[in-house]
Amino acid sequence: MTCLALFWEFFKIGLFAVGGGTATIPFLMDLAERVDWYTTQELLDMIAISQSTPGPIGVNMATYVGYTTAGVPGAVIATIGLVMPAFLIMLVVARLFMQYKNNKTVEAVFAGIRPAVAGLILFAAWTVLRVTIFVAGKNGFEVNIPGLILCAVLLAAMNLPYLKKWHPVVWIGIGAVIGILLKL
Repeated sequence: MTCLALFWEFFKIGLFAVGGGTATIPFLMDLAERVDWYTTQELLDMIAISQSTPGPIGVNMATYVGYTTAGVPGAVIATIGLVMPAFLIMLVVARLFMQYKNNKTVEAVFAGIRPAVAGLILFAAWTVLRVTIFVAGKNGFEVNIPGLILCAVLLAAMNLPYLKKWHPVVWIGIGAVIGILLKL
């Protein structure tokens, strides 16, 4: 029954997480609140692991959740559940897109989807930023000043022309090393 639930939940995520793997994060946050497969903190760890391993973040996260929930069969089922909608939709889209690509209704649909996807990605970014920067402390939630500074410095550095071309893995490694050195 767990494998069926994994398939169904990740099928729904795959169906509605338009815009790539990062767009799955709000859905995974919701899933963390509804089922006991993982906590929000474990989700953040999964995001970090998924970002630092090869492959799409959504697929990596589905595989991780499936594996921790139901072993290898769970990993396979959750991953298939996540990619199945995209596979089926792309079969239909590939067949119809060339025929209708200049249709005003199709153009309007894509014009409406783009801002929605941007909103999902911004929500995911805000969620990760909020949990990273605001930490539980003695007086409720406190600002993680070293984490905030690290985020700001890396964001600024990534926008410097000569550093902009560095691979994301380099930035993840830099963040990891600084985290170890500062004991974040």
